[in-house]
Amino acid sequence: AARIAQQLDPPDTVSPEADAQAATFLAQTSDEPVARRLRRAWLTSLADRQRWADFITEYRAEAANSTLRCQFLAAHIALDRTADLAPQIVERWLTPQQLPTACEPVFQWGREHQVITADLVEERARLVLNEGNLRFARILAAQLPAPRAEPLQLWADLLEKPRASIDRLLAQPQLPVEMKALRAGWTRLARTDVDGAVARYDLMVTARQLDATAASQLALSVATALAWNRRPEALDFFARVQPADLDDASLEWYARAALWNDDWMRVRQAISAMSPAQREQAGWQYWTARAAEQSGDRELAASLYESVLTADNFYSAMAAARLERKITPHQQTLALDKAEVERIEQQPPFARARELKVHGLNAEAQEEWQYGYRALSPESRRQAIHVAARWEWFDQAIATASDNKVFYDYELLYPLPYNDEVKAAAKVSSLDPDIVYSVLRQESLYRADAVSSVGARGLLQLMPGTARIAAKKWKLRTPTERDLFFPATNVRLGALHLRDLLDRFDSQLAVALAGYNAGPNAAARWLPSTPIDADRWIENIPFNETRGYVRRILWHSVVFGWLRKQKPQDASHWLAQIADPAVRSRVAEGEGE
Repeated sequence: AARIAQQLDPPDTVSPEADAQAATFLAQTSDEPVARRLRRAWLTSLADRQRWADFITEYRAEAANSTLRCQFLAAHIALDRTADLAPQIVERWLTPQQLPTACEPVFQWGREHQVITADLVEERARLVLNEGNLRFARILAAQLPAPRAEPLQLWADLLEKPRASIDRLLAQPQLPVEMKALRAGWTRLARTDVDGAVARYDLMVTARQLDATAASQLALSVATALAWNRRPEALDFFARVQPADLDDASLEWYARAALWNDDWMRVRQAISAMSPAQREQAGWQYWTARAAEQSGDRELAASLYESVLTADNFYSAMAAARLERKITPHQQTLALDKAEVERIEQQPPFARARELKVHGLNAEAQEEWQYGYRALSPESRRQAIHVAARWEWFDQAIATASDNKVFYDYELLYPLPYNDEVKAAAKVSSLDPDIVYSVLRQESLYRADAVSSVGARGLLQLMPGTARIAAKKWKLRTPTERDLFFPATNVRLGALHLRDLLDRFDSQLAVALAGYNAGPNAAARWLPSTPIDADRWIENIPFNETRGYVRRILWHSVVFGWLRKQKPQDASHWLAQIADPAVRSRVAEGEGE
């Protein structure tokens, strides 16, 4: 396939033999992943050569990217096959994403033939504004008559310059503004300048003569932003929100604000207003138990904690600690069918996937795996978890297990590769190996070659700059970016970085983990002015990703400890309080006097 694709570029050198080879190969390989890759290359070549009839014949929607989809429409226009083309052009047009230049001739034809109307231009501009792409939204709005463009330009102004635009609306109460645009700009103001939103809330309600529903919606934006910032005024603004405007996501932040402010009555109110499905989640059952305990109803609290123990997660470990018990994960072994595993391994897509993976062609390996996996029966798909684990393709094993809702075979899904590297890193950093493994599993799913969207590398997902700082502090050789793909280097520097965070945050593991994920400066901003229970602090981490990250790693550490020691784990140390190290130091000095 690679050889054939090479013969298809550049377009002016393509021979008839190359086209014939592509056609033959695709006929033989049907819908296999390698066929999809070659088909995209051939279609691109046919479009460049304007071989439109052949292009339409060979086009397959499942193999097409955005450019090819538009070229498929262009092919119909070029061949004057446009009878049923309008709905397809409209479907392509109505997207919030900017599309490749190959789409513009199709859209130009649509404008000339009244397929893309002013109504559709406005509709797409609104889709784009909802996505926050202000530059493209303004380009679209400029194509409309002024009366239709002005509300869209104001919407863009509210998103781009929320404070100035809100002040303009306050100064000109008669200036028309759509409520959706006002809410979008107001929400942006609350997120970027919450004090500015608080100061302008009553002014906006009065100047614009907002009804109760509109005022409630603006209050909710302010309340949520105040909750993210752990501000006590959040509860006052949540009180101004109509019950109908409080969905599950809003009620979560209402409950968190109440937790932070030690208002257990409102914690119970917020949780009781959640949907049954949300309320029955382990986390909110745990907090209902905590609220009952705080109100003195220890019998109800104990009963609720017991119900949380059936789950396997951070909250079940916390519930066990509250009950002064140790926690044992609920191991559920996935039976191994050796004959079926061997049968799967011999299937061509899986054989190709394994070879591609061995040779570092990960994207191609993943495509082949998925192709073979889709053809398996439900029971065979479960055995495919064993296949991936047997090949030490651990991230694939875990992903496949998740797809099959297999979560509790810890012996299968919590393997211990890189054991020598982890032990050495734990020793030099004075960390528990279970914590190092927990961070490793969460960060990379055991992939030594993992690279994140922001450039973090390797098993413990280190940014190159962070790795260099850790190396300098610990008097180690400065690592190159390539060095971070070597497990020994990556795990050692990652463990030392975590040790530095623990030292900075007075050995408070939850804070150090938050700093590992979101950065130490963010974790420092989140520290309380007075000590607070660790569970309440973790629940109020404002970044959803970081909050989940801390909870998952703490639970991973329970699982790894249980696997290593083969006995129930004690999470009672999680009941400690979180405090700013500077506050702790002042308190200690005061106690010393």
